[in-house]
Parts: sequence; C-alpha cells; structure tokens
Amino acid sequence: MSNVVSKAVKASLFFGIGFFIFYLVYNRQNKAYQEECLFKNIPMGECSLIGKVISDMQSADYRWISLVLFLFLLSNVFRTIRWRMMFEGLGYKPRYVNLFGTIMINYLANLGIPRSGEIIRAGLITSYEDIPLEKVLGTIFTDRIFDVFCLAIVLVLTLIFGGSDFYNYLNVNIDLGQKLMIFTEHPVLWSLMALAGAGFFIWLFSYRKRLLQTSLGQRVWYRVKGFLDGANSVKTVSSVPLFLLYTVAIWVMYFLMMYISFFSFEPTAHLGLVEGLVVFAFGSLGILFPSPGGMGSYHMLVGEGLSMYGVTGADGFSFANIVFFSVSVGINVVLGLFFLIILPIINGKNKNQPTHG
Repeated sequence: MSNVVSKAVKASLFFGIGFFIFYLVYNRQNKAYQEECLFKNIPMGECSLIGKVISDMQSADYRWISLVLFLFLLSNVFRTIRWRMMFEGLGYKPRYVNLFGTIMINYLANLGIPRSGEIIRAGLITSYEDIPLEKVLGTIFTDRIFDVFCLAIVLVLTLIFGGSDFYNYLNVNIDLGQKLMIFTEHPVLWSLMALAGAGFFIWLFSYRKRLLQTSLGQRVWYRVKGFLDGANSVKTVSSVPLFLLYTVAIWVMYFLMMYISFFSFEPTAHLGLVEGLVVFAFGSLGILFPSPGGMGSYHMLVGEGLSMYGVTGADGFSFANIVFFSVSVGINVVLGLFFLIILPIINGKNKNQPTHG
C-alpha cells in the first residue's frame, strides 16, 4: 500500500509541476491575447484564449495530423527494430510485439511520472522475455545515449542553419554567454571536484580485488557487468551501418512530424524547413523537462520558437496544443493502454515459447 501511495504522490507532484508551468504559459499568453483584442477593438467577452484554442483545435486539418501520427508510429517501428538488434547481439530474440508494445507503455508511463517509463519498459521485457533486468537496462541506456547524441546534432544543425537570429535569441533570453562563464569563473572549485572524482576512482581501482571478494561486491559486479553487456550490445549488432541508419531515420521522422504539423494550422502553414528545424529543436528541449510528456515546458518553448518567425503567442500556444494533445496524449494514451491490456494476454499464450538462443 505504501508503494502505491508513494507512486500516487510522485505522479501528483509531477502533474502539479506540469500543470503549474502550463498555467504560467497560459496566463502569459492570455494577457498578451487580451492586449491584442484591445488593440483590435474586440470586446473582452469575445476574447477567450481557451475558446480560441478549442476553436483552433477543431479547425485544424487532421489529414496532416494523421500523417504526423503515422510518422510517429513509423519512428517507433524503427526504434523497435534497432532495439531488437541490440538484443540479438547478446544472443536473445525477443518478440517484436513485446518490444513495440513496451515502448508505447513507456510513453504512457512518462505521462504519469517522467522517466519512469524506462524502468517499467525494462521490467516488462524482463518478465515477458526472460532477459536479465540489468542487460535490458543496459540496452535502454544505450538507446537513450544515441538519442542524446542525435539531439546534440540537431542543436548544432539549428545553430548552423538557424542563423545569427537563433544564437542571439538564446544569448538574450537564456544569457548563454553568462551560463558558459561558470566554467571559467571558479577554476579552483572545478579543479577540486575533478581531483576528488579522480581520487575516488583510483581508490576503487586499487582495492578492486578486495572489494570483489566480498559477497556484496560480487553481487554489485554481476549487476554492473550485465548492465555493461547491455550498454555495449551495439558493438555486437549484425550491422552497425544499419543500426546507425535506423537511428538517423528515427530522428528524421521526429523532425518531419514537426514540419508537417505546420500545414495543419493556418498561421504556421507558411513556415519552411529551417523554421521547422528551429521549432523542432525548441520542442525537443521542452520534452526533456521533468513534467508529464513535457507538459507546459513543451508549450512554452514551441511558442518561443514560433515567435521568432512572427507567429503570435496565442497562435503558438494553439499550435503546441494541437501537436501535444494529438501525439503526446492522444495516441500515446490509446496505444499505451491497448498494449498494457493485450501484452499479458499475448504472453500468457506464448509463455512456453523460447525467447533466446
């Protein structure tokens, strides 16, 4: 019972954070929208941001959104195939339906407690495919490392193609130069931290044999070795170029999702590929924030990105809601719940089948 209460408290906390940020973004955009109404002599009774968002979502062209949802599913098919390649390198052959299904459950769980989905995803694969948990976690760690690397590439490309306006925006609104100065203003502090870290690892290395002779050390090393096996599984995949191709394809799908979403909403329909790249970079950073699915932070940063290209705050807020509720909430909730129900049934029927060679 205490575990259930703890999870409920955590979910409530993160939802609270997400809704708080969402409220701040809404409040700011609502004030700007009311000022715009005053400027255009629109009566305040007809000036409701909530009403505008609902109207914009109803009038959006969902033919384009349907294509966006297809690209989202395709990206997860690529992620499933790539993940299975890592398992095959370890000598396991998990079923595609389990891999794809647990990825969708991962997204669903993250809407409740951010970053909890990876742990749940690993636990389910361990249960359904009889693969050691530490090895599954290692493959997921590698999966995320490649995502971080790809995000870094996206940010670099954004800095290159976004032009000086993008860099100046970051420098003015985030004070980029000041943030980077922290590494040069306190050299003694950073040096001491580096020395302390180096000293710890030297001590660990010096006493490694003695530590490994203890039962606790052996258990820890067993887990660490399994994790490292999973993390290094990319070295043993059948085709490294194909693995990298799937990685690129996943992020190309993500970019196209943002770009094609522009056509579903009239105020953004004129934006091009460069604008799509910049807004995609902003939105990706918004998803990283520890709130359910990036709630609030995604809306804020997508709106900021769109404002660089003359899309008003209210229109940017509507656009962010169209994308967020179609993808992050709509399809993730539907498919997450579907696989949460269907996977136990499928694996109940196939529990006697071998899963690794």
